[in-house]
Amino acid sequence: MQHKTIPVFDPRKVPVVGTGEHLRAVHPTQLNPEALRQRFQNPPLWTPEVLREASFTEREPANAAVLIPLVMRDELMVLLTQRTQNMSTHAGQIAFPGGKSDQADADAIATALRESQEEIGLDATFIEVIGALPNYITGTHFIVSPIIALVKPGFEIQPNPIEVDHVFEVPLSFLMHPRNHMEHEMSWQGQQRRWFSMPYPKQSQDGKTLESKEEDDATHFIWGATAGMLRNLYRFLIA
Repeated sequence: MQHKTIPVFDPRKVPVVGTGEHLRAVHPTQLNPEALRQRFQNPPLWTPEVLREASFTEREPANAAVLIPLVMRDELMVLLTQRTQNMSTHAGQIAFPGGKSDQADADAIATALRESQEEIGLDATFIEVIGALPNYITGTHFIVSPIIALVKPGFEIQPNPIEVDHVFEVPLSFLMHPRNHMEHEMSWQGQQRRWFSMPYPKQSQDGKTLESKEEDDATHFIWGATAGMLRNLYRFLIA
């Protein structure tokens, strides 16, 4: 079987065709643990914005799950990973902990918890699952179940060096403000492809923004499936 060619490009250099400046942010009162628990227990009527990426491959679909970990610090922080460059898919990209489902996994939650333990050492005793978003289908045909969880501080991160280059946190308030959402567009194999990015300035250990002449060194470039799922979370919370 002939496989489509997965494009190789620098997503940072793809033009921005729109931003969310005209949209309202999620109110801070909605971005705390109890408000989120209540939201998922009594969900509103809403419409996900991004459910499927344009296909890059003809491989058979595979089920997967990711954990969207919301760490309960002074403000909620989203825990993210940067994948190593030697991964077979999505190498070097920023992602949520997660991966392909195993036959032994009881459900998507079991997959997300197991993968979080294996990838970054995040123990399930610190995790409170509060809900899920609709499945997201990547261009590489992974059918991803995003599992939303609150995470108690005090856990120890132990990244698997084969899969994870490093782990960092981004304020949920930053990701839920649409002025930080950039929309990109490019043409590939005769088809227009659009996706979101949410570039976040890198921080030093004392919380100060790092400065660099190179944009690649100054920001965590959150894009693709990760940004798409975060955009859906925004739509869920703003509905």
